[in-house]
Amino acid sequence: MENKLTNQSKTVFEQIREVDENGNEFWGARKLSKVLDYTEFRNFYPVIERAKEACIKSNQNEENHFVDYHEMVSIGSGAERKMKSVKLSRYACYLIVQNADPSKEVVAMGQTYFAVQKKLKQVNKMNYHAL
Repeated sequence: MENKLTNQSKTVFEQIREVDENGNEFWGARKLSKVLDYTEFRNFYPVIERAKEACIKSNQNEENHFVDYHEMVSIGSGAERKMKSVKLSRYACYLIVQNADPSKEVVAMGQTYFAVQKKLKQVNKMNYHAL
């Protein structure tokens, strides 16, 4: 059962992953907040801010991982409205799940998913450079 949940969480996180016009992967903060069971985006925004702070304290350039933008959001009966959001890198997502509500099972699954994916990317990069 635990493997099924873990495999399912990978699918959920990959399903909301997007790719911009330059081929860069990102996750929209609004979509990620819903996956992490935050019912209102305003309750998720402090998590983003804590993740930004962790990014800066890790000597990373915040602008490389958190990019403000507007996205079209469905507001019912087929209508949409532009709403503020944030494009998140894989590293930003990793920091977010580290700073999200640990009592939520999906947050623990996200922590595992982004940590494992981050490690796989590092191993693949090392193997590529070894060639």
